[in-house]
Amino acid sequence: MSTEQPALRRELGVADAVVVGLGAMLGAGVFAAYGPAASAAGAGLLLALAIAAVVAYANATSSAQLAAVHPLAGGTYVYGRRQLGPLWGFIAGWGFVIGKTASCAAMALTAGAYAWPAHPRIAAVVAAVALTAVNYRGITKTASLTRILVAVTLLALGIVLVGSFAGGAMDSGRLVPLTGNGGYGVLQGAGLLFFAFAGYARIATLGEEVRDPARTIPRAVPIALGIVVFTYALVGLAVLLVLGAEGTAASTAPLRDVVLAGSLSPLVPAVRVGAVAASLGVLLSAMAGVGRTTLAMARDGELPRPLAAVHPRYAVPHRAELLLGLVVIGVVSLADVRQAIGFSSTGVLVYYAIANASAWTLPGPVRRWLRPLAALGLLGCLTLVATLPPASLLTGLAVLAVGLVVRALRLRFG
Repeated sequence: MSTEQPALRRELGVADAVVVGLGAMLGAGVFAAYGPAASAAGAGLLLALAIAAVVAYANATSSAQLAAVHPLAGGTYVYGRRQLGPLWGFIAGWGFVIGKTASCAAMALTAGAYAWPAHPRIAAVVAAVALTAVNYRGITKTASLTRILVAVTLLALGIVLVGSFAGGAMDSGRLVPLTGNGGYGVLQGAGLLFFAFAGYARIATLGEEVRDPARTIPRAVPIALGIVVFTYALVGLAVLLVLGAEGTAASTAPLRDVVLAGSLSPLVPAVRVGAVAASLGVLLSAMAGVGRTTLAMARDGELPRPLAAVHPRYAVPHRAELLLGLVVIGVVSLADVRQAIGFSSTGVLVYYAIANASAWTLPGPVRRWLRPLAALGLLGCLTLVATLPPASLLTGLAVLAVGLVVRALRLRFG
């Protein structure tokens, strides 16, 4: 009798991988992230966006090359473990799993708040249950639904942009000064906007389910990132031209306020639908990424080994997916974490810093041209994490420290 365990299946092509990346990046952040970023950067919002995009490109290139060398589930957890050692892999994996689990709960609540404002928790629970079921049925089902959600999100953003440019409320004087609130403010704004791009790693996290990963992942990552940078730049420009830096900073829903400023209130439902689709797209993608990282860590004994099980029919880490779904449902039922996930910002930047450090160690012909980008990505991550609000930074470091202490105790006492 064979004792071989079921494995994940390589079913995603370039187009599928691009869609997964778009679903992870074109999220609810585009409907809300400009407010806090403008508060930090002022009219330097576009400059902050450019800096975030450059750092994201360097990180994306490092992640893509690492995924081509290590085409396994788990993303930077696997790369850090193999290139730098188990401790660095654990730090990356722990930061990702905990931070993105909180993000999953936040996205479910965001979707619930837009879909059913009177009962957001009930809607959030329904969303978490439904998307857990989709992820359970296999990666192709996840990619198919993500394609629909991305299309709805892009359509909503297109409507907002057309409404903005046709509404007559734009003023080019609102774009100055380009440097906004100064260098520190621009860097802090870049750190806040960076997370709008961070989803490209989802493609690498699903590396064990991509066909011909050495070719597919290095192609899919820059395509997805390029589309998102272009989209975010257009939206950011429209928001600044209509609301200005102060108006954007004061807004909790900048895209809604943009269409209202142009006396285009009939477009508000489109913004609402787009926000729901975007939130669900990020939730779906993040749940898939957390499940695969949990699988990889459980395989190595960094998390309970039963979580490494793969469903024999659907070829997904079903125990990890179900556990994540239960945790998300529990959190959204009891707490509002939309304002309490600052530590995930630190975790994500640490995650990518380790990815760049891992890429620096890659041997072979890729080393010569990749090292400068890896160094730029590493420096960018460390700079941005240092400029995060102190509460976010301290909370993030505390969460990472708890994981390290538990790991040390487990290794010492077995």
